Amino acid sequence: MLTRKQHELLMFIDRHLRDTGFSPSFEEMKEALRLKSKSGIHRLITALEERGFLRRRAHRARALEVIRLPENLAPRGAIAAPTAAPPPPPGFAPNVIRGNFAANLPGVPRAANEAPAVHLPLYGRIAAGLPIEALRDSGASVEVPAAMLASGDHYALEVAGDSMIEAGILDGDTVIIRRGDTAENGSIVVALVDEQEVTLKRLRRRGNSVALEPANRAYETRIFGPDRVRVQGRLIGLMRRY
Repeated sequence: MLTRKQHELLMFIDRHLRDTGFSPSFEEMKEALRLKSKSGIHRLITALEERGFLRRRAHRARALEVIRLPENLAPRGAIAAPTAAPPPPPGFAPNVIRGNFAANLPGVPRAANEAPAVHLPLYGRIAAGLPIEALRDSGASVEVPAAMLASGDHYALEVAGDSMIEAGILDGDTVIIRRGDTAENGSIVVALVDEQEVTLKRLRRRGNSVALEPANRAYETRIFGPDRVRVQGRLIGLMRRY
């Protein structure tokens, strides 16, 4: 299932291709979705590529190809049946949610039980101990309550390890992460270390250094230069099975 912004971007690109014969520019896409920066468009296009909806043609500028549309929309090239009203204009909005929250979105099915929920991609396990590589599995997803999410792109990770237990994060928990490359000092973040290792820790900036701080006295705080750590997202929720 696509997020609402992914759905809006895919529909905008498809309409632009049909009307003009070529894909829109990043500036046009940014303005159509009312985003503040082009980096959000890059992330949305990458997500649509990973899900098999878009393809970028190599060595060509402004060369996006719509491979398929959501299953409950007309296929590429088909003539859609007339509707009573045009779809709402694209705009800034949170993730697509099954149920009442998404009832007015074109092409988004309603859940049988009408329960407001979101399907987020589950990107493997993340270390809450010594860092491990987070393996992205685009085929896995997890259903989370809509009330946990605000605006922005989100994903889920399964926690491996016990270094964050004093923050209430246990081995086997599922953490909900809001995607982003910045975070306030003291936030619990997904941090990419040396472009290889991913870990869940509390972020502390100390002068020109970045500290990744555990919430378990058995573990030591690790300190890095500012160019060795990149924030991949910020913790906004947690789910646990008993």
